[in-house]
Amino acid sequence: MSRGLPLLHRRRILVSGAIGGITCAAVVVGAAMAGQDDGSGDANASTKAAQTISCPAVAGSLPEIPAEARAEVDRNLALLDTQIAEADKRLGTSQGEGGPNFVQNAILGPLADKRKSTLDRIAISIGRRAEKPTGLDALAECTLSGGEAGAGTGAGGEADSGATPTAAASESAGGGAEQGSGAEQGGGADAGSGTDEGSAQTISCPDVASKISGVPAAARAEVDRNLALLDTQIAEADKRLGTSQGEGGPNFVQNAILGPLKDKRASTIDRIELSFSRQGSTAPSGLDALAGCSLTSG
Repeated sequence: MSRGLPLLHRRRILVSGAIGGITCAAVVVGAAMAGQDDGSGDANASTKAAQTISCPAVAGSLPEIPAEARAEVDRNLALLDTQIAEADKRLGTSQGEGGPNFVQNAILGPLADKRKSTLDRIAISIGRRAEKPTGLDALAECTLSGGEAGAGTGAGGEADSGATPTAAASESAGGGAEQGSGAEQGGGADAGSGTDEGSAQTISCPDVASKISGVPAAARAEVDRNLALLDTQIAEADKRLGTSQGEGGPNFVQNAILGPLKDKRASTIDRIELSFSRQGSTAPSGLDALAGCSLTSG
């Protein structure tokens, strides 16, 4: 009897020790898995935060710039940097907004439109004093890049890739892809009316066509193409408005639809003004004020 009690006691100690060891092991494994989950979440967040906008370099693709055009070219090159910085800021503050095409529709697309207009002004300013550079439109499109991939760009700067223009000159207003649908000119107010009947709101924009007069004959076709493009842009925005009910946060319509539409319209109106300049004429003043649109109740 005196030996049985210590033996039983030892067995209880062994069993208790085994259970305690298993419990500790489970705690360690759980902590390790939690650490992995936290790490992966941080990695995903870091990946999203590391994305910047990378655009082809423009300065290195320009020919020799006449002294008389230098100031104007430099202003537009600085404007290209400003446009990228603004788009980068928008990218950083819009995480989680919109659908899968939000970045393309609300950030990269409008940025390409702005860059096309700015590149066109650079080409025209050089062309007034020397041979006009061709193919600058090929440098308008930008992409997303990770922190490691954007070497030489800084935070959203122009990529130092030495890219050379390959597309046709920016003589044709609006570009083929941008004009795509070939919608007929509205012939009156640019107000959007093609929204679905189920939507109570439509997009209304100031009329541009009625504010334009004295169009040079040589610029008429180009102006008409861009007026038609304004109508197409409104129709596309109206369609987006009708199919995005319930998406995003309280500022979704402004950030994903009205804001990008304003940028597109500003670029298109800019091309209308440039078509006057190419013919040595002065465009009507105040057209820039017609770029912004608003929602109206149906």
